[in-house]
Amino acid sequence: MSTAEDAVTRRRGVTLRDVARAAGVSVATASKALNGRDNVHPDTRRRVVEASERLSFTPNSLARAILAGQTGTVGLLTNDLEGRFSLPILMGAEDAFGAGQMSVLLCDAREDAIREQYHLKALLGRRVDGLIVVGSSTDPRPSLGHALPVPAVYAYAPSADDTDASVVPDNVNAGTQATQHLLSLGRTRVAHITGPSTYAAARERATGAQKAMLDANLELVGPVRHGSWTETWGRAATNSLLGSGAEVDAILAGSDQIARGVLDALRDRGVAVPDDVAVMGFDNWDPMVDGAQPMLTSVDMNFKTIGRRAAQRLVDAIAGRSTAGVEQVECTVVVRGSTVKGA
Repeated sequence: MSTAEDAVTRRRGVTLRDVARAAGVSVATASKALNGRDNVHPDTRRRVVEASERLSFTPNSLARAILAGQTGTVGLLTNDLEGRFSLPILMGAEDAFGAGQMSVLLCDAREDAIREQYHLKALLGRRVDGLIVVGSSTDPRPSLGHALPVPAVYAYAPSADDTDASVVPDNVNAGTQATQHLLSLGRTRVAHITGPSTYAAARERATGAQKAMLDANLELVGPVRHGSWTETWGRAATNSLLGSGAEVDAILAGSDQIARGVLDALRDRGVAVPDDVAVMGFDNWDPMVDGAQPMLTSVDMNFKTIGRRAAQRLVDAIAGRSTAGVEQVECTVVVRGSTVKGA
């Protein structure tokens, strides 16, 4: 094939047939040579590879994957409207899959079972190789069932079916680590303001906090105060706590949003943070922690790690090495100025 013919071929899109013609072999031989098959003479393979490089041939990866039984795509089905959990989990999953190795299709079901089924059907119609299902809370969610043609791994919210594979944050340990951080600073009068008692995350974080206090022969100041995951609740609960005459030197908020409300209430009352009262939250959510004054100490739930582990378990399942059960990912305390001055 002449240089001029090469240029024309590149403009219209190079095919395997073009490569085969340029190398002087059949299409079947060109395919074998480019796919590393053993039954191709080294000289023939060299001619095919040189022709492929000269023509800038890019194989149709989707067609090749379908022939191999895989499409190189994974569906990520979420109910997290804000992307607060799903986006970092998605980023972690993409890191694990490797750049260009696997594409992730994101679908938001918006807490709607009918929409979820619609997205599920659409993803399966695109022949995804597997599914990562992300919940909007850490409460167990219904399984998609075992009749699916592809494996599924559940992230953040575990499947209610113990025979499914799930990856979740260790909220009990997170509550323990958070309280131990406060205790390490010499704080002994710790109050806990958190979200609804109907949420597993709120209950588990409170359990961890109570365990850490008990291990130190201490108790939380008053009962755990359950409310909503909002700044409004953080302000109201803090005003109620201080208005009752309770003496506290630390407030552990069940989320960063609640912690922002706690900080507002303390500032309005002229209480210095962290000099008089240390404050910390959970989730390490950038919009909440970065805009706080002082910047908020928080427990990072390691969503990217959850995404990476979910992706790794999904890859194993696609390869026929699926494992059932719930895997818990340890969380990390990120120290900032609301507990340590100058941090």
